[in-house]
Amino acid sequence: MDSNADAAGKKRLEDFNPLDPIQADDPYEWYSQLHAECPVYRIPQTGMYFVTKYDDLRAMLRDTETFSNNLSVIGAMQGAKQDGDRDVYGEVLRERGWEHMMTLQRTDPPLHRRYRELVEAAFTASRVRTMAPRIEELTHQLIDTWIDDGECEFIEQFSLPLPGTIIAEQVGLPGSEIKTFKRWATAMMKPQIMKLNEEEMRECAEVELEVQHYLDGLFKARRAAPQSDLISVMVNTRFEGQEPLTDRELQSVMRQLINGGYETVITALAHAMWQLIRFPELQNELREDKSRVKNFIEESLRWESPVIGLFRRATKDTEFKGVKIEKDAIILAGYGPANRDADKFTCPHQFDAKRDNAGAHLAFGSATHFCPGGQLARQEMNSAISILLDRIRDIELARPLPIPAHHSDISHIALKQLHIKFKKIR
Repeated sequence: MDSNADAAGKKRLEDFNPLDPIQADDPYEWYSQLHAECPVYRIPQTGMYFVTKYDDLRAMLRDTETFSNNLSVIGAMQGAKQDGDRDVYGEVLRERGWEHMMTLQRTDPPLHRRYRELVEAAFTASRVRTMAPRIEELTHQLIDTWIDDGECEFIEQFSLPLPGTIIAEQVGLPGSEIKTFKRWATAMMKPQIMKLNEEEMRECAEVELEVQHYLDGLFKARRAAPQSDLISVMVNTRFEGQEPLTDRELQSVMRQLINGGYETVITALAHAMWQLIRFPELQNELREDKSRVKNFIEESLRWESPVIGLFRRATKDTEFKGVKIEKDAIILAGYGPANRDADKFTCPHQFDAKRDNAGAHLAFGSATHFCPGGQLARQEMNSAISILLDRIRDIELARPLPIPAHHSDISHIALKQLHIKFKKIR
């Protein structure tokens, strides 16, 4: 008998390892088993608690007094420090840059509001609408570079440079520096999503130091001469009764915006294209009725959410849904599994581009920490998919996906590559 199964031949929950790339490549059967057997589950490989049901997750996210955002994401992923362990990353930033501090995503109300107001000022609906022509222009420019070839590597040649260029331009980087921007974002994300040794931590910290000094120059320049970019909003916006952000606060906020406004949209665009290939009948259906593209995108975000989960910290000993959670325990807020919850979404493992509640997904978070860049991400995806359908048809894989297909870690899932072939429309 399989030692990883019980007497009935059913795998045990603890035999699924979310840190194993092969298993993490397709976690959806595990999600269903968690929903049925243990909706609040302590992951044995990490010690973290995993909240997986839709309503449970929303309740937890609303209770910021008990489940705080105030924690070091790097610390959560790298594990508790032992006496004598060196905080190499922190040392590098303290000595030659600006040490991390808790802002925006890593704070709770009422302090969170100070940072949230600034970010919302940069991503208002009206501001995003003014960005739509640039998004459409860039979408066409990128397609023009490969459409006559009849194939492309979709991630490197489209889903990466589109949101990467848009957020780089908003941050104040020229679009031509997209490769620099990608290197920065990748290095800053690494300590949050995978275990690193001391040398790897130092390498990532050195890259962030480069980012910090570049941003510091931009802060000074935009204070002296504001432009129409996100940095100018950050350094010059004032709210009544509040002091302007310090340089250290600005560094922290911008770090989160660079990561959040880039990596997840790359993945979301790639997943949306992959769904068009998996369900090819949708290509013509959506091309003939563009009003359906919006709901298709919402269903794609629900069905294969880029963010599996984000971290919270228990502020006290507590009990949640019958599970005892100790003070300072790390909880993974499971957006991915919540979006496959059968109690919220009928037949959750079925992709349904006409699903009437697809937009209820939690791919952009919930409650206080709903992603402020969600409107921009939706605009990018709507423009991209609509224009792609206008310009190419008969889209299919040009080569099989690798095994495993995803870069998977405990909090994110992203396709490694997506080689497509197609026929040109115009």
